[in-house]
Amino acid sequence: MGSATSSMAAKFAFFPPDPPSYNIFVEEPTGKMRISDVHPREDVDVMTINTKKGNEIVALFIKNPSASLTMLYSHGNAADIGQMYHVFSELSVYLGVNLMGYDYSGYGQSSGKPSEQDTYADIEAAYKCLEETYGVKEEDVILYGQSVGSGPTLDLAARLPNLRAVVLHSPILSGLRVMYPVKKTFWFDIYKNIDKMPLVNSPVLVIHGTEDDVVDISHGKQLWELSKDRYEPLWLKGGNHSNLELYPEYLRHLRKFISAVEKLPRHRNLTELSPLKTIDDSKRARSSSGTRDKARWSTGQLREKSRRSTENREKPWSRNSNSREKSGRKVSVDQSGKARNSTDSDRARNSFDRLGDMVRSVGLCNVDCMKPAAFENFDA
Repeated sequence: MGSATSSMAAKFAFFPPDPPSYNIFVEEPTGKMRISDVHPREDVDVMTINTKKGNEIVALFIKNPSASLTMLYSHGNAADIGQMYHVFSELSVYLGVNLMGYDYSGYGQSSGKPSEQDTYADIEAAYKCLEETYGVKEEDVILYGQSVGSGPTLDLAARLPNLRAVVLHSPILSGLRVMYPVKKTFWFDIYKNIDKMPLVNSPVLVIHGTEDDVVDISHGKQLWELSKDRYEPLWLKGGNHSNLELYPEYLRHLRKFISAVEKLPRHRNLTELSPLKTIDDSKRARSSSGTRDKARWSTGQLREKSRRSTENREKPWSRNSNSREKSGRKVSVDQSGKARNSTDSDRARNSFDRLGDMVRSVGLCNVDCMKPAAFENFDA
């Protein structure tokens, strides 16, 4: 039973695109590494990084001249950085951050085979590259984990006490709990996020869809409850496992969070500050237009409210062009509070409109495509 379940969990967790969506090559005469099928940009570095497990992973680093923070993004199961390239680019612009994305061992053009322990080594190598190559400090890093990517994200976050923040996008409690409602953690389970979440000291934002039929929203809610320093979560009404980026509230809420943690002094958490603004969807739905964007940081009372959820009342971008236009008019601010220049604002407006199309074209499947195979293997 244990062996079969362990094998099932391993098959469930990893489904790299086959064939990979991209190749890498060295551009002449610059000698810079590039990703195929995308227009080369001077603000994007492509590199290979050696991990402590002996693999060589492919990563890209997108520079934003206005950024004070850097996001390290761990993508979902059935994607690689070739598919995510344009999404990463637009997030960097819209959120005003530098962004590093990387492929797990066995994904894309990274060597080796994927495993839980290899993904831990992969994110460590990517983080070390940020420190050593780009001089990024722990206090200026935001870890972002999507679906299976929540595993390496929380493993690293639990060991870095001074991270600026953590974002969990459709996260899992553990690999086994996605398929079975077990109450305790078994030795053969993978990505035991439920045990690591209480060890994370950083501010945490959790985003999950209410109609996620792959990873139930209860995973996101329980992880949010277990976090020490929790930011107002975003439960997207009607959102499933693969389409949360299509909702206008996704980017707006994420940018609010980035803006809030950007203002934090280093080594300080959210609850040590006076209340800051975020987005509380249920409050906004009840309030007048003049107070729609006001909300509160999480408190004991908020925990009770979260059970009723602050669900998004808006439709996806594809169904609501007015929401796109209104959101696009917002101007992001940098750490000093000054408005970004007009070029960045224009790019951000365009980013907001384009990101939905990019996500749809990529078809960001995460783990649902492996579920039938996992159960088939178990039954066998």
